[in-house]
Amino acid sequence: MTTTVTHADRAAARRSLQGLALGDAFGERWFPLFRDRDRAFDEIRARRTPEEPDWHWTDDTAMALAVHQVLVRCGEIDQDRLAASFARAYDADPTRGYGQGMRLLLPRLLEEPGSWRARAPELFDGGSFGNGAAMRVAPLGAWFSADLDRVVEQAARSARVTHAHPEGVAGAVAVAVAAALATRGELSVGAVADRTPPGVVRDGLRRAAELSFATEPGRASEVLGNGGRIRADDTVPFAVWTAARHRDDLEAALWATASAFGDVDTTCAITGGIVAAATGVDAVPPVWLARREPLPPE
Repeated sequence: MTTTVTHADRAAARRSLQGLALGDAFGERWFPLFRDRDRAFDEIRARRTPEEPDWHWTDDTAMALAVHQVLVRCGEIDQDRLAASFARAYDADPTRGYGQGMRLLLPRLLEEPGSWRARAPELFDGGSFGNGAAMRVAPLGAWFSADLDRVVEQAARSARVTHAHPEGVAGAVAVAVAAALATRGELSVGAVADRTPPGVVRDGLRRAAELSFATEPGRASEVLGNGGRIRADDTVPFAVWTAARHRDDLEAALWATASAFGDVDTTCAITGGIVAAATGVDAVPPVWLARREPLPPE
């Protein structure tokens, strides 16, 4: 199966990658303040920009860069090349905040990339259903946005390299579909749920689709999760909901997502990758872009 990827699709994928990295770096800034939850909430509610002069991104962006690089080089997900790219990124800087599963898996893929087929299903007795496959996949959704069936298939392929559990795969499919729909100007939570495989991730998206956008994000996270459990079903529904709530305003989307706390670099990375696929990052405050760690050229 082939899909023609246009210059516009490639541009949307790059916009998504830029928004993902910005959300990741922005969200990471709030973790030190979360020890004083009231202060952190006041800062976010007042929309006071984090003060650090340098906003470094985390493993969310490092792995998204690997996905994007494979798409640029191969035009689709070559799983062995993706495994090797993940492993090289980890080896270059293992201090980016990788989770336990990736610290176990990725060093072993450096010399034998194809071993993901045996090793990924062994993680956590049946494969990881964490949010790692979801946090990195938005640019892929933008890349294949002209063909939603292709989005689903390629997102699943990208996920299985590290997240063999069906719910880990479902989280990646949902975020990729959301980014594709955003690129097309068709984003809705219900439409994302319709394309997500059956299971608890889709159940969470169904709940999110019924939740009014008038709901405060903190209250929404009580229903949907905020990533605090580092699971796809605890992360993806809320991030897709905030993206759809602010689908035309990246800055507002990131503030709303951060206000729920939790795994805020990952929820903001997911939301940022979805929204920016359509909006780009040019409308956010210039200081955000000046402080965010730059991305390598395509």
